[in-house]
Amino acid sequence: MTVDAAATWPLPRGADWLACAPGRLPVEQASSWVVTPATGASVTFVGTARDHAGDRTGVHQLEYEAYDEQVVPVLARVAAATRTRFPDVVRVALWHRTGTLEISEAAVVVAVSSAHRDAAFEAARWAIDEVKATAPIWKREHWTGGHDDWGRCDHRAGHDVDGLHQTPAVAS
Repeated sequence: MTVDAAATWPLPRGADWLACAPGRLPVEQASSWVVTPATGASVTFVGTARDHAGDRTGVHQLEYEAYDEQVVPVLARVAAATRTRFPDVVRVALWHRTGTLEISEAAVVVAVSSAHRDAAFEAARWAIDEVKATAPIWKREHWTGGHDDWGRCDHRAGHDVDGLHQTPAVAS
């Protein structure tokens, strides 16, 4: 994983650290920030750009674009829903990168702390799936000889708790 050791961000005032930003994500800063004297467990998930997608090999670059004005409010809803589902969570960091990423660079960071490991693991897993399901972020893969059209990231069933991506019912 590539991390820009010189990159640091100002610390948040509350218990949630939410960001959508160009440039490298300071992963170690998120991991250390979630730890407090009250926490006995922290989990950091880092999603990185990989060199393949499904059966396609030769992926050499990813691009992410976002609806910037809406990403952090969506991340705030995900953080709030994470706390509702997992009340033992103490701190939550939800970050997503935009722009061009080379292979092995961090695209998304979810860091969660709680008093015990089960809650931290479950909350981190749930939060990354919810971010992917709801954040208005699009990805395009570049490989030798071409690239994909822009598309949303895949997500798991049971997510999108706010119904942000459900097709509205048509009145008859």
